[in-house]
Amino acid sequence: MKYVDEYRDHDMVKAISGKISEAVSKPWNIMEICGGQTHAIMKYNLQEFLPGEINLIHGPGCPVCVTPLEKIDKALAIAAMDDVIFATFGDMIRVPGSETDLFGIKASGADVRMVYSPLDAVKIAAENPGQRVVFFAIGFETTAPANALSVIQAGKLGLKNYSILSSHVLVPPAMELILSSPGNRVQGFLAAGHVCTVMGYHEYLPIAKKYSVPITVTGFEPVDILQGILTTVGNLEKGKAEVSNDYRRSVTFEGNKIAQEMISRVFEITDQAWRGIGVIKASGLSLKEEYSAFDASKIFPLGEINPVEPEICIAGEILQGKRKPVECEAYGTLCTPENPLGAPMVSQEGACSAYYRYKN
Repeated sequence: MKYVDEYRDHDMVKAISGKISEAVSKPWNIMEICGGQTHAIMKYNLQEFLPGEINLIHGPGCPVCVTPLEKIDKALAIAAMDDVIFATFGDMIRVPGSETDLFGIKASGADVRMVYSPLDAVKIAAENPGQRVVFFAIGFETTAPANALSVIQAGKLGLKNYSILSSHVLVPPAMELILSSPGNRVQGFLAAGHVCTVMGYHEYLPIAKKYSVPITVTGFEPVDILQGILTTVGNLEKGKAEVSNDYRRSVTFEGNKIAQEMISRVFEITDQAWRGIGVIKASGLSLKEEYSAFDASKIFPLGEINPVEPEICIAGEILQGKRKPVECEAYGTLCTPENPLGAPMVSQEGACSAYYRYKN
């Protein structure tokens, strides 16, 4: 397939891995931010193409995984209401709440629908004026423009029965949290190409300078990831805290201005809780007051919710790159994709899911 197969070319993979081996002179810890990159690393067994000095650390770039348990429980409560159609992406269906998941709520008779776009949910609202339609708006900066557009479109159509339950998170504050944490091991980053396609990579320059870490924007295919590692290793070996763009076929310095304007029009930056991590300042997006009529968290005041996490689950440490999935005593036994204890075992971007799917 044009523009895909060439980035999976085995000879190119071997050539780049050889260059990495030649460039490295000491151990380096590099974190790939995005869960999609983690899955590619596991699927194509890329660690085997790297010298032993390179340790890849899996980051918190799985929006499904970091959606706070309190927000999941709130989604479950809303979805269970008689007059509600709850729309969501497929990844969220099996994410466990304190007691059940959206699949279980649906099995109990709730109207839970999987959609491929928030605009599908807007269409459902237009077709069902007698019911309240709620879309679970999760994701990093990549999905925020489309979710903002759904709110704008619902307003243009005069829909009074459409709202979103927003749980958007932002990448740069999470990177800063990791770098400023006691015992941080991350010495370089692979930044997510799809996020940077929307936001550009100018946001990373002050982070690289402040923490003296190189950051390389890269994609999701084997050649992309290894090239990103090669660039990062080169900068580490030279002591350069630079931000490099190795995904130029998609990413520019400034990013997609139209998409950014869409986000800023509808959302405002707020503190956000991350599942297993805690509250990170200025790391989330919530609807502006002028769009409060589309804010499910205000339309459905449920009172206090007291989420309960499984004590055995170490998802928080995995999301911060402190431990690997196989270090969890529940991994592969009490926790499997069919019976997950934590969100990283459910999502297509979750590290536990990647290990279970490809390690096995």
